[in-house]
Amino acid sequence: MLTVAALYHFTRFSDPEALKAPLAKCACSHGVRGTLLLAREGINGTIAGTRAGIDAVLAHIRALPGCADLEWKESPAQTMPFGRMKVRLKREIVTMGQPDVDPTAAVGRYVEPGDWNALISAPDVAVIDTRNDYEVEIGTFTGAVDPGTKSFRDFPAWWRENAHRFHNKRIAMFCTGGIRCEKSTNFLLGEGMPEVFHLKGGILKYLEEVPEEESLWHGECFVFDKRVSLGHGLRQGRYDLCHACRRPLAPEDRTRPEYEQGVCCHRCIGEYTDADRARFRERQRQAEQGECFDDSPAPQGRTSVA
Repeated sequence: MLTVAALYHFTRFSDPEALKAPLAKCACSHGVRGTLLLAREGINGTIAGTRAGIDAVLAHIRALPGCADLEWKESPAQTMPFGRMKVRLKREIVTMGQPDVDPTAAVGRYVEPGDWNALISAPDVAVIDTRNDYEVEIGTFTGAVDPGTKSFRDFPAWWRENAHRFHNKRIAMFCTGGIRCEKSTNFLLGEGMPEVFHLKGGILKYLEEVPEEESLWHGECFVFDKRVSLGHGLRQGRYDLCHACRRPLAPEDRTRPEYEQGVCCHRCIGEYTDADRARFRERQRQAEQGECFDDSPAPQGRTSVA
């Protein structure tokens, strides 16, 4: 059994590039795989490995400047959900494109998973799902507003167009692991919303701690690794992944005529050129034959977020 650790931490790194190589060396030397993003605002990512390997990498991260109180969420995996270890430098550890947003200054009020049901059931609370449309499609909370965004960068524009709908409401927000809510709640506070809350630990913590019979969650939670989706108790779900567009596929989606393994699905068949699909077919052929191949995302691929 392997351990998967999802983590993020906002802090100020004066020179994130200097942190990259030692972090990658630590992970690789302990057989840990996954993706970690470094930026001046902190660190974000998901990694998997043995218990000892994960502990070693977490100890390394906690020793980085400002990371002593790092928190993370763990779940089990029967097989390695990542192909390799990647440490990448980014402008933001989760891209919102709002330079004035600073989660280290202020965020919404954290709500523990055990208190979340009562909050979102209150009539004066509007619940907003801050995730992308393809994530919301396979699962969300009862009564949650879906902004229909294709990327987190779209959220500020959506809010400014729709803020009038929530002028008399308290706002409760949630995402997969909490990182997007750190930024979105800071953004809403900056937009003048007086009462903003977010689910501590995100959906993953809720699914881990809240019994299924008491849950207000419906469906599965998309995750950015080969497990694709998780359900209550963090059990692996039924979804697979389209390796062209990186969207989740239900079993019935794989029987549709538009589906070609590793090449396209009914959602993305019109989004790529013939040259793209030829490249995807070659990638799929190499994967099936066990050759070394490029497992990087497709042109509109998505990086790991919590």
